[in-house]
Amino acid sequence: MAEYSDYLVTPDPTDGRLTRRVSGRDQDGAEVETSVTVERPLTLFLNSREIVTMMTVGDYPDCLALGFLLNQNMLGADDEVTGIDYDEETDTVVVRTARETDFEDKLAKKTRTSGCAVGTVFGDVMERFEEVVLDADATVRTSWLYALAKKINTTPSLYLEAGAIHGCVLCEEDRPLIYMEDVGRHNAVDKIAGYMYLHGIKPAGKMFYTTGRLTSEMVIKTVQMGIPVLVSRSGFTAWGVELARQADLTLIGRMRGRRFVALAGEHRIVYDADPKAVEDEPKSASRKAGQAEDAA
Repeated sequence: MAEYSDYLVTPDPTDGRLTRRVSGRDQDGAEVETSVTVERPLTLFLNSREIVTMMTVGDYPDCLALGFLLNQNMLGADDEVTGIDYDEETDTVVVRTARETDFEDKLAKKTRTSGCAVGTVFGDVMERFEEVVLDADATVRTSWLYALAKKINTTPSLYLEAGAIHGCVLCEEDRPLIYMEDVGRHNAVDKIAGYMYLHGIKPAGKMFYTTGRLTSEMVIKTVQMGIPVLVSRSGFTAWGVELARQADLTLIGRMRGRRFVALAGEHRIVYDADPKAVEDEPKSASRKAGQAEDAA
């Protein structure tokens, strides 16, 4: 595992809680056994208020809960987290703060329907998004991108074990630091946000790598975390590109082997590696191929 020593956190494909062996039959009618990813509900409470029930693989529930609240702007910089309590038997996690949060106060003043709640959250998220100023002097070297892609795609993971899962990685230069996976890419990014908060990791000099599409949600969360570069194996949505340009986020997609496309924040890219000298990724490390990956 020496080649993975840069990581602070990596997936654990040997954790029996996260995958399950299931028997079936293949296209020839032969009996087969394969690993499948487990998903389970996790209900999140902020103090005494139930917020949401998420479907998750179940690891790092404290990071997921805290990251969700941070990325949804339900927790602010002046909110003091006094505890995070996880109950595996009831599949619940409670985040406790020293005082009632601004989010709880806002909800109390509204008619309690799901529409109002979602509207409140979205409005607050976009207000915060528009206020973020990313580091314009940050750089991303193409040599870092190629090194990261190779390291991340060959790291033992739940994807390589069972598939049906997304991965997100916090990186610094050519070093992957925090690698989280979950059934939804939004959960994986929230886990990283929560881990960064709990361990005092700052966004300066960091990049964010994801295996999923570069959607508006991924762009918004990356910008809110203060990370100036977002990279993906997959493709883009139009709104994701528009928001990235608005926030001056460097947005790099379709990063497979020696190829990539940048559609926003290109001024941060330093072309210091010859693509012709880069090996294409082996099929064993390939997640999907061609345009089909953009729909993942």
